[in-house]
Amino acid sequence: MSEPLHLLGQQLTPADWSATPESVKWSILVQLSQQINQLEQANQQLRTRVTELEERLKRNSKNSSQPPSQDAPQAKSGKGDKGGFGKSNRPPRPRRTRQPPQQPLYPSEACQAIHEQIPSHCSGCGHPLSGEDETPHRHQVVDLPPIIPAVTEYRLHRLRCSHCGTTTRGQLPSGVSQRCYGERLASVVALLSGEYRQSHRQVSQLLAALFSIRLSRQSINRARQEVSAAVAQSVCAAHHYVQQQRFIHSDETRFPQGNQDRRNPQRQQGWLWVLLTPWVRVFSVVLSRSKATAQTLIGKAFSGYLISDRYSSYNWVALSQRQVCWAHLLRDLQAIAERQGVSQNIGEALLRRAYRLFHWWHRVRDGTMSHDLLMDAVNHLRAGFKAELEEAAHLPLAKGEKTPLAKTIRTCQQLLKLEEALWTFVYQPGLEPTNNQAERALRPAVIWRRLSFGSQSKAGSDFVARMLTVNATLKAQGRSVLDFLADSCRAARRGVTGPSLLPKRLDADAPSTTTLALMPG
Repeated sequence: MSEPLHLLGQQLTPADWSATPESVKWSILVQLSQQINQLEQANQQLRTRVTELEERLKRNSKNSSQPPSQDAPQAKSGKGDKGGFGKSNRPPRPRRTRQPPQQPLYPSEACQAIHEQIPSHCSGCGHPLSGEDETPHRHQVVDLPPIIPAVTEYRLHRLRCSHCGTTTRGQLPSGVSQRCYGERLASVVALLSGEYRQSHRQVSQLLAALFSIRLSRQSINRARQEVSAAVAQSVCAAHHYVQQQRFIHSDETRFPQGNQDRRNPQRQQGWLWVLLTPWVRVFSVVLSRSKATAQTLIGKAFSGYLISDRYSSYNWVALSQRQVCWAHLLRDLQAIAERQGVSQNIGEALLRRAYRLFHWWHRVRDGTMSHDLLMDAVNHLRAGFKAELEEAAHLPLAKGEKTPLAKTIRTCQQLLKLEEALWTFVYQPGLEPTNNQAERALRPAVIWRRLSFGSQSKAGSDFVARMLTVNATLKAQGRSVLDFLADSCRAARRGVTGPSLLPKRLDADAPSTTTLALMPG
């Protein structure tokens, strides 16, 4: 074999090739064939790698779950938009001048002082003026007075008994805490740490700058934990309420939890779950994203309808009770349509049907199309959508193949398994086809995670989950968060039942679920 290998490295002339023995020729051809096969395999691997990198570079918020804040800036081509309107054909847009925001006026009775500014001479000719304007222009200047903390002092006298010599000290009244801060101050600390995501040091500095109150970081942490324990029972009742509702939105995101309290020795990844209804939103931090966790949070006996993404932890819910998020699906279909070849054809065909579906859905929301007409129209569209998925799912696929076409085929196979859950909203009025509400509810939690890098203990995770639950729920109901926290803390110090997070009264015309825009209509 040394002679053929030696000849491979030379430039053979026709005469040399003719003089080469047949056995050597065959050996050379075999070696060349092997080299060609190796080069073809390497070329195919490089092509696959380049395709994966190109697809990764094209990833944005329109074709993946990547948030819009991480989208790369796109260069302007100057060729107009996708609608085909050139630069010269586009009508000029009217210039808009941004007006400064108008501060709402307080009633005149609430003003500390009123100054009447009556002109004495005409600004045009200088002639003297008299009289008053019945409807003068009102200009108010709002300011904050110096805030002086309300300090209550309890003097506990110590007296010695003349009979037995025992010294007895006076006791604090019922409901007065041993802590050096009151309920409302503790609630302000929890609100600054939770809703406004300030660190312990920042909360301490804010209290000193605004209220002349100096609390150590240890006292701030104790106040946080006191408020967290005070609202625990209300959050638990809210969780039970959510499990009984007909429609539930569910989603989850990463939320790291440390091992400072030795309750996460294996350093498991923490996950922040949200269960959302129109009036109550419940958050939980759990060291798992498994099916068992989903069953515990949602309830094994759940009998309503679940709106979620296609994550496998929700597969224990019957397909007839699930609504798979179409917003996630649209992004996946857009990613398929941006690939080359067969994948592009499949993605574009599915997107056309999806856009038609949303056009009808927008008309149903606007009241220009009845729900019964929507059901009749979707029947034909659903059959075509399923046929496209089946045709793509039956394309040949090698085991372990990672090409873009293989990703497309696997996505279509997964969608076929959940096909029934794509259309539940069509037959259940009031059910949303997307999980946008849960995703939007998680945005404050994601910002909190980025600023704090998660929590360091189970108690810290509980504080995050409970404060998110209180803030999101009370905002949905239009109630004061600070008053609720103060009332809860006050009730806990007195040993009585605190306020509830459940809605006390719902308007008769309140929607069964909050309607949110799915796409530009």
